[in-house]
Amino acid sequence: MKAGVIFGISVGVLILAACSKAPDQQGFAGLAESVSNDSDYDYLQPGPGDELIFPDDLGAHPQHRLEWWYLTANLKTEDGQPLGMQWTQFRQAIKPRPADAKAPPPEAWPLEAAWMAHAAVSFDGQHQFAERLARGDVGHAGAIAAPLSVWLDDWSLAAADTGDAWRLQVQADGWGYDLTLGNTDVRVAHGDNGFSAKSFDGQGSMYFSLTDLDIHGTVTINGKTRQVQGKGWFDREWSSQLLKTGQQGWDWFALRFIDGHKLMAFRLRGDERNFLSGSWIAPDGKVTSLGPEQIELSGKSWRESENGRVPGEFQIIIPDVGVDVRVTAPEGQYWNAGLYPYWESPVSVDGSHSGVGYMELTGYQ
Repeated sequence: MKAGVIFGISVGVLILAACSKAPDQQGFAGLAESVSNDSDYDYLQPGPGDELIFPDDLGAHPQHRLEWWYLTANLKTEDGQPLGMQWTQFRQAIKPRPADAKAPPPEAWPLEAAWMAHAAVSFDGQHQFAERLARGDVGHAGAIAAPLSVWLDDWSLAAADTGDAWRLQVQADGWGYDLTLGNTDVRVAHGDNGFSAKSFDGQGSMYFSLTDLDIHGTVTINGKTRQVQGKGWFDREWSSQLLKTGQQGWDWFALRFIDGHKLMAFRLRGDERNFLSGSWIAPDGKVTSLGPEQIELSGKSWRESENGRVPGEFQIIIPDVGVDVRVTAPEGQYWNAGLYPYWESPVSVDGSHSGVGYMELTGYQ
């Protein structure tokens, strides 16, 4: 889904980046049931029957209200220590624009979209996080499909000079990473050929992943640079109407098992009823979509912090594919403490299957 993060940040906070009031719960990703704007065009809303188009869908969707590019990775240093990393870039439209329409000139100082980027590194019990904001359509942030380029200031994910590899570069205060991503052309469509429902009423998003990225490069923390390598998971998602009223947040998992299977699963927590969904991915790439009645998910081992109380461990049971696993975050606090905090941590998996992955928890604070 998240890849993708459901959290509230008002557009005013994003644009000004200096407002002292609390973030609006229906802001940057908690979408209401209807969308109004002062544009001559309407927002598009994905639905069953929509198709993924490549490479176009790697770029921006200016007629949709919200989208994100999202990477997590379970890496190891040269001496075998585990290291987790995350990078996400969000676009929030303020007014829609058809993809084939000409963008307004930057010198007009247009305001059709706001952008936000998050980056994090988890290593040796410590969690580093940074957040950046930008106004759209003036050059500070954007996304182009071919050749791929997604950037906010000097943070960027872009096609490498040769081959199909991508390069991700982030430099924050005292830490950063420079990573090369390979195997970028093997894609997984979630839900109904890419349309992923997010409620029993049919709200949803277009959603695909690259679940088996080969990653190598360097991570620098506190002045020390380490060589790293491992596997990554990239999510791409867009919508104009995502959460329905009464949905509080979500628990999202991207898990890679030693036997070659992979699992994406999420639970949207509701006031009255939870909505669950997922994808079971075989080693040969075959995808089995999982509905709400097929997934059992429960949180355990709650952790307390100033940002909120979250489960540090989950049990996931999916009888149809023989899964009964425990998913555990490492010791420590893994809050992305930006304008609206959420939990983002690497995890280990044991039980019927063993492996590693990533877990994102929102709406607990």
